[in-house]
Amino acid sequence: MKTDPPGAFALGVFLRQSCETSMNISRSEQRVLHVLALGGHIRHERDGGPKVAAVTCFTREGLVLADCDLGVFIRLRRRRLIESRSGSPYRISKRGRVTVRAQPDNQGE
Repeated sequence: MKTDPPGAFALGVFLRQSCETSMNISRSEQRVLHVLALGGHIRHERDGGPKVAAVTCFTREGLVLADCDLGVFIRLRRRRLIESRSGSPYRISKRGRVTVRAQPDNQGE
């Protein structure tokens, strides 16, 4: 019977969590996540079926972000960085907030 040393479980959990947060994200994905972290959302449209046909990313001020296309949306959703609850617009998930890198905010003080 094999026994693990004390603290091995905690170390395994720590290593797994640190690996999940260090993923490579493209520049456009980073921009979309940053807009969502500041309070934006992604509205999606379906073509009568379960698949999403078109997406539009809005900032919290209501402006449209041109970098967000269907490919970026699918990659973010596949990595579980964005989520929608009960048909509402997609917003950043907890995992997305951890993953997004800090960027200087363009709003003056």
